[in-house]
Amino acid sequence: MKRLLSLILVLFSSISLAYAAVNLNTATVEELDGVKGIGPSKAKAIVDYRSKNGPFKSVDDLKGVKGFGEKSVARLRGELTVGEGGAKGAAKK
Repeated sequence: MKRLLSLILVLFSSISLAYAAVNLNTATVEELDGVKGIGPSKAKAIVDYRSKNGPFKSVDDLKGVKGFGEKSVARLRGELTVGEGGAKGAAKK
């Protein structure tokens, strides 16, 4: 049962990433601000962190940005990516 649930969660995350993921490494402040759970100040903090520290290697690296913890990163995981193929400008929900 756990394997089935895990498979379903992975499938939904993949679908979410394919249609609504914003790339942490290429998104502008405005695009990041468009993600539910990221406001203008957090969006600016992400871009500033990226400028200072280089590209994000994973969404988990977001924990290094002031204002993002374990729970907020987990909540945003389906909306963000660091790889290619992410759609820019996900709409606020």
